[in-house]
Amino acid sequence: MGKKTLRSRAAHPRRRITPGLVTGSRVVVADNSGAKIAMVIGVPEVKTRLRRQPFASVGDLVTITVKRGSPDTVGQVFYGIVVRQRKPYRRPDGTRIAFEDNAVVIVTPEGTPKATEIRGPVAREAAERWSAIANLATIII
Repeated sequence: MGKKTLRSRAAHPRRRITPGLVTGSRVVVADNSGAKIAMVIGVPEVKTRLRRQPFASVGDLVTITVKRGSPDTVGQVFYGIVVRQRKPYRRPDGTRIAFEDNAVVIVTPEGTPKATEIRGPVAREAAERWSAIANLATIII
């Protein structure tokens, strides 16, 4: 039998952005799925050195567990896409951008959002990489 892998539906491959989240980071859930606060427990597409913390940045797929929210979602494990990060990162045109909080949007393993609306701004890198998130976003920065 072959190895079971996750196949993401990202439009573009992963780009090197300054890492803003590691495993154990608490993040805000920026959609109306019922979850409020979540914790990053893994980054499926990242291969790092032995014993190094897997890191994620804007536009990356992460595995999260819900810590605060509606009772039916607390304790469950979901996939999420990072749409905002506090750590400043550099864009190809030379500008640097940072947000007020770290935020994710809960998605299915295929990359379609579970919610119907996204609260707050979404980074352009996440919107370009995941078209389904770009359709729900009200503000793209």
